[in-house]
Amino acid sequence: MNRKLKVAADIGGTFTDIALMLEDGSIATEKVPSTPDDYSRGIINGMTSLLRSLDLSPADVGEVLHGCTVATNTILEARGARTGLITTRGFRDVLELRRIRVPRLYDLLYVKPEPLAPRELRMEVSERISAGGQVVVPLDEAEVVAAIEQLRQLGVEAIAVCCLHSYLNPTHEQRIGELVRAALPDVFLTLSCELLPEIREYERTSTAVINSYIGPSVASYIQSLEGSLKRYGVAGRLLIMQSTGGILDADSVIRMPARIVECGPAAGVIGAAFQAASSGYKDVITFDMGGTTAKAAMIEGGQLMRTNEYEVGGGISLSSRLVKGGGYALKLPVIDISEVGAGGGSLVWFDRAGALKVGPRSAGAAPGPACYGAGNEEPTVTDANVVLGYLNPRALAGGSVAIRADLAAAALHRHVASRLDGDEREAAWAVYVVAAANMMRAVKAVSTYRGRDPRDCVLLAFGGNGGVFAVELARQLQMRRVLVPPAAGVFSALGLSVAPIEFSQTRAFLMPVGLIDAQELTRNLHGMEEQVAKVLGFPRSQLRMRYSAAMRYIGQAFELQIPLPSDGITAGVLVNLSEAFEAEHQRTYGHRFADGDGVEVVAVEVTGTFVDGARLPAMVTVRKRAGKVAPEPARPAYFGPDRGLHQVDVIDRAELSDAPRRGPFIIEEYDGTTVVPPDAAAHLDGAGNIVVDIDL
Repeated sequence: MNRKLKVAADIGGTFTDIALMLEDGSIATEKVPSTPDDYSRGIINGMTSLLRSLDLSPADVGEVLHGCTVATNTILEARGARTGLITTRGFRDVLELRRIRVPRLYDLLYVKPEPLAPRELRMEVSERISAGGQVVVPLDEAEVVAAIEQLRQLGVEAIAVCCLHSYLNPTHEQRIGELVRAALPDVFLTLSCELLPEIREYERTSTAVINSYIGPSVASYIQSLEGSLKRYGVAGRLLIMQSTGGILDADSVIRMPARIVECGPAAGVIGAAFQAASSGYKDVITFDMGGTTAKAAMIEGGQLMRTNEYEVGGGISLSSRLVKGGGYALKLPVIDISEVGAGGGSLVWFDRAGALKVGPRSAGAAPGPACYGAGNEEPTVTDANVVLGYLNPRALAGGSVAIRADLAAAALHRHVASRLDGDEREAAWAVYVVAAANMMRAVKAVSTYRGRDPRDCVLLAFGGNGGVFAVELARQLQMRRVLVPPAAGVFSALGLSVAPIEFSQTRAFLMPVGLIDAQELTRNLHGMEEQVAKVLGFPRSQLRMRYSAAMRYIGQAFELQIPLPSDGITAGVLVNLSEAFEAEHQRTYGHRFADGDGVEVVAVEVTGTFVDGARLPAMVTVRKRAGKVAPEPARPAYFGPDRGLHQVDVIDRAELSDAPRRGPFIIEEYDGTTVVPPDAAAHLDGAGNIVVDIDL
């Protein structure tokens, strides 16, 4: 019988996680080492092991859902295509000028990252569209042909086209696109008017260049994965997670790869939102710590926080109206996620002043932490956790990853303890504290720096290392409760399983609120609905539409996203729109301007979601699997100089009940570990979460 089951695959820097949604609504999981030389091999390895354990075959798989970091890593590692830019004469250096802002104000030696399209590959052509959309200077096609020929001779692999005000009148940009496709049919092409028809030349240019820069890598990866799945015997369709938290067909993603730059972290947030709703929590901060990075996001009132302002490629990838210039502007809808380079594989080092540092450089999947015994002798966060007694000193992932505790201790002694004049445990604690401080930046970036108080929220922790750090992180933030969901170590894969099929479209709509005609706005929204439905490939009747507007005070440089009612735009709605914006401005910035200050809409957004109740279980249940290595009944664990060394019990999640159990103890599972320190208690709730309450 062909069951057509759903398989979700999430690739991390250290592990590849697989989740299989079964017919009864339960989830079976598998965790295997990532294979950086060919990531699809890790996916096939995980699927093979999981399907075989359940006596299933590849033919039973009808849908593969995937989240990856290939787009982000292409930017971070500067491995993208040789990318050219064709733009309006006089705008060649927009990528250099940016917004004349730097993220480190007092760092005199700060150097901006190099543009993804170097200056010699940026071509100007004569053309001009006015701010009203009229042609001021006709397009000089001879110059376009010459620019294309020059780019061909310079060996470009991708081209981005961004003309002034093309969001109002795209005819020049579209004609340039026709000429490029005719002359260079094998070059990856991005037109800004198709990808991002909004104001702001720098952001639109940067987003178009990012799309072209990562396009060939993403296309090659997805096509390779499709080929591997087909050879393996999976005939079902491949769907890819987007940065917005929705999934989309592979062909659409290949055309718009910039939409998946933050797709890996987004999957975990979608899973967290589903689990929080199932558990009865509305205000949640998510904390996702894997092998390479730690990510945080906020769920407020049961709703995901999304943004259209994002920078990727800096020391911290985040959306911030205050800290800009450290990366490349990506002005597409994304879940508001903050990410820092602090994970289990993050390397420990000292700066020139002798200060202890953790990350962002990582030991990755190969050779991995020193305790893996694969050749790395530098200490990592995982080595510190082994020495502290938090992680199993013999094996991880149910026995699939052998651990050498002696190598972890030796690395910490040689590189850290000897410089701090302490023993290995004290050195490991120092690493733990510094790593936690790094992660606090990510949590504050989505809460405190947005005008939200983390003390009003629950911390929902997942990822292979989330449960190891969550309670200490929550304590420092004065948060009283931590949730560790079922299958926390493979939670992003689980998030893929419950993600909706979704697509968002934005369009410029620059107008003061008082001058907006409700019928004109409605016509624009309905036209965008048609585009969204076309991309998704479903009839309009099967889609649920969500509207929002990017708004600001007239004269401001940044916008806030304000929801619009999806049941109709009326004059009454427009009357209340300014107040809705000002209330959000008050919450985010702590003030609003005096009455009478004008408010305007800058752009509108339509998001279409395919409504299919059969895709979602009411609640996630995870099939229990036996590990190859039985947990030790107890081991010593160190909780810092104030709380000292304790002999702690090591238990399974199932050994918890609804009655609180006082710490310290450690909960060890196939896919992750949860540390419950002294001055905390844990119990199991009705949704299967480990609930840790902290004494403050």
